[in-house]
Amino acid sequence: MINERLLEIFLQLVKIEGLSNSEKSVASYITYFLKNLGLSPYEDNSKEITKGNTGNIICKIGSGGSFVLVTHMDTARSTKDVNPQIRKDRITSDGTTVLGVDNRAGIAVILYTIEKVKKEKIHIKDFTVAFVTNEETTLDGSRNVNLDENIKMGFIFDSHLRPGYFINGSCGAADFFIRVIGKASHSGIAPEKGIDAISIASKAIAATKLGRLDEESTANIGTIQGGIAANVVPDEIVLEGEVRSINLSKVKKKLEEIKNKFKEFAHAVGGDIKFECRWDFMPYKIEPEMEVYKRIEEVLRKVGLSPEAKISWGGSDANSLNERGIHSVNIGIGAQNPHSNDEFILFEDLQKSHEIALELIKK
Repeated sequence: MINERLLEIFLQLVKIEGLSNSEKSVASYITYFLKNLGLSPYEDNSKEITKGNTGNIICKIGSGGSFVLVTHMDTARSTKDVNPQIRKDRITSDGTTVLGVDNRAGIAVILYTIEKVKKEKIHIKDFTVAFVTNEETTLDGSRNVNLDENIKMGFIFDSHLRPGYFINGSCGAADFFIRVIGKASHSGIAPEKGIDAISIASKAIAATKLGRLDEESTANIGTIQGGIAANVVPDEIVLEGEVRSINLSKVKKKLEEIKNKFKEFAHAVGGDIKFECRWDFMPYKIEPEMEVYKRIEEVLRKVGLSPEAKISWGGSDANSLNERGIHSVNIGIGAQNPHSNDEFILFEDLQKSHEIALELIKK
């Protein structure tokens, strides 16, 4: 049976609209909630970078301690008209909208846990909580969250995996942008005077291995735009793609390979390219001997679960914190089928996630 108060908080949260860069209403709910418990949450200045309508909401419990519990305030899709359904063992939407379980579940778990320890006067460690923006888009909220220097570990409540699993490693992802530059000409009167940018790109793509590269790497070209008209040799085409890998050097090597392949085919016919790339998020790996790994394993066992570490092929706020030197794991909370109208969470998983949060902060 799920605690009715935990369910109440979750149901209140899913009905609050909060897309990426527009999380202010969610932030206001969190701030009001924590202030009612006698705490002093504050908004950092990250919105100067994200250009959203709120910064991250941070709250120190006691001195703030050496670890942080993190969850994000944005949803990938709108929850404006959500109609939550209480089923036998789970919460779903009515099937017409996303439920918003990613990540209203994480927020509800952390808020309820703090409320419980305050009301029941449970002895806890000093720690920090951070509710961040823009996880679903850029990770810029966690990338720029204003945490004290003494924060050494992070526990992110966000994984779609069920409680007992935790993400101890993730691939990194780098986006790339290629502008293939040819020369326009009339395709009927003087095609030989043109340099076909689409032809260059197609030959380069055909010569480039994409998809699953190996057991830890992938590459993809996701968009292609260009051309003016059917009777004009296309003088420009723009492509966007990404490379992912758990191995940092493999991403760099593949990006260089793609750039050189496009350059080779362009220069062969008198064309050129402009190539740009940027990291979307960096890879990380938390090893078993690290303190944060040992701690989450210990906690999961204490709440009756069998810990199992997993590698993720997606990014999360854990990538941001690890990049900043804060060793962090992403904890399974059971937010299943994220971003779809079939999103749901089991009562059992919501309750167990609370137990994990409570055990993390108890003395």
